[in-house]
Amino acid sequence: MPILIEDMLPLLDRPFAFYGHSLGAKVAFECALGLRRIHHPEPAHIFVAASPAPQLPWRHSPLRQMPEEDFLSEVEKRYGALPREVISDPEMRALVVPSLRADFAIIETYKYLPDPPLHCDLTAFGGLQDPMVKQSELEAWREQATGRFRLQMLDGNHLFLKSCRAQLLESIAGELNACCEDPQASSAFR
Repeated sequence: MPILIEDMLPLLDRPFAFYGHSLGAKVAFECALGLRRIHHPEPAHIFVAASPAPQLPWRHSPLRQMPEEDFLSEVEKRYGALPREVISDPEMRALVVPSLRADFAIIETYKYLPDPPLHCDLTAFGGLQDPMVKQSELEAWREQATGRFRLQMLDGNHLFLKSCRAQLLESIAGELNACCEDPQASSAFR
């Protein structure tokens, strides 16, 4: 059993949902599959954001092995995610760059292994100005769960969770409340 799932198990003694943004969406998805493989209840809802569906190939050129300056420039261009204070500080940069490279190694080498859809609801969020993830790539998440599917596009780029935080949290809360109110939906959050 993967250590992440093993470490989560004590926290999953009640109804739960997963949220994953970008690489985190694949992590949340794989955790849900991993729980199912050990016959643990699945999440009642999975929220994925800023990530192509797992069955789609990565369509961007690899970054993980670029020289550091090119790597940082390309990350900034694609994601707009690097605070100048971090990049200009050698100590912070030494901490951040290896972590970023590790994230990109996972994203760029991820291999989807076909599995039956999860038995939960799934909501996919995307940024209308995100150059990295197309709306059609978010729509493809529909194939990964048999429950209710919803796609919501928010005003923002890849990191719309910062600019649209209140709207994102309101949508998530609304979906979780719907689980409580719908007798046909998962009774997990009652």
